[in-house]
Amino acid sequence: MSINGAAAHAGAGGDQARLRLRQVHRAASDLRRGVPVVLGGDVPLLILAAETAGPDALVELEAIAGVAAVLILAPARAAAILRAPMSADPAAVAIRLPAAIGTIDFYQSLADPMAAQPAVRDVLQAVTAPPLSDAAIGLAKIGRLLPAILAAPLPIGAGANGAGHGLITVAAADVLDYAEIEVAGLAQIVSANVPLNGAPDSRVVAFRSHGSAVEHLAIVISRPEDHEAPLVRIHSECFTGDLLGSMRCDCGEQLRGAIRRMAEDGAGVLLYLAQEGRGIGLVNKLRAYGLQDRGLDTMDANRALGWDADERNFLIGATMLRIMGLDRVRLLTNNPDKVDAMAACGIEVVGREPHLFAPNGVNDEYLATKAARFGHMLD
Repeated sequence: MSINGAAAHAGAGGDQARLRLRQVHRAASDLRRGVPVVLGGDVPLLILAAETAGPDALVELEAIAGVAAVLILAPARAAAILRAPMSADPAAVAIRLPAAIGTIDFYQSLADPMAAQPAVRDVLQAVTAPPLSDAAIGLAKIGRLLPAILAAPLPIGAGANGAGHGLITVAAADVLDYAEIEVAGLAQIVSANVPLNGAPDSRVVAFRSHGSAVEHLAIVISRPEDHEAPLVRIHSECFTGDLLGSMRCDCGEQLRGAIRRMAEDGAGVLLYLAQEGRGIGLVNKLRAYGLQDRGLDTMDANRALGWDADERNFLIGATMLRIMGLDRVRLLTNNPDKVDAMAACGIEVVGREPHLFAPNGVNDEYLATKAARFGHMLD
């Protein structure tokens, strides 16, 4: 199949998928702007991002719902606040505060571990999280916000309450299916020759999903389609490492080293995915750096913020490869999860090529954590 034909096939998700994706992005955008959103389901849930909410928005949410809001958190963040383990590994935990201290400033201090933490903890009460709480946390993550949501259920059958107040309603199921919906609409947008230092025969191919402003890139060296199993690297964007040359990670070295290796090999593809900080976004990655400076490692810092250790969607990379007509590759990586992910997504990985760089005196613990806790093969 030609690149153009494959791209058209990948983008043929239909108008319904585009509308669903667009509505999810509109809802995530409203959360970022501090505007309430309605999650549609059997019991609609009115939600507001704790990070961006103002006092007026919280008053509006509780006035529409007719009940006090609860704070929905990821279990790891709730456990840190309550200083107690969460039982049965729930998808989300809700915390209720007395009305006298349930201010937006107090909620925001609970949501962000980098903020000054309130001393009054004996008034915090864990309660059963309302239905759709997992989708509420998911929508905050799509918006690259702290996974902390103020929420109040609407009366059954009152989903139109949101529309009556000019609020967006998004189906909770579409939020939970976001990863698959996003990939279904992925299409090649443009390809341009971009000669690189050390790899002059190269081009950059841009991809985007319908209804999304997020763009993923493929840096293509020479003609990988002429090779039986070209060299491929999946690289998540890293502003600090790739652009600034940060010594906290090895991303910049991996990026430039992969391009050199592919040029030496005769061809290759570097998938440059818009999944900063293992999918948590640049702002949250900087928050995680702050927590690392206080003694946490990479994994525990992400969890303290309410994120999973790795939030990336590798199906995007596999889909990009198929659009380009590549389904048999050698993967340049130290991460066995990437090999497994590509195989699970239908890409045949005929070999793993190590991609090792020595510690620099600053990133030693970071690399050690990759090996010990993420299973990277760095020996």
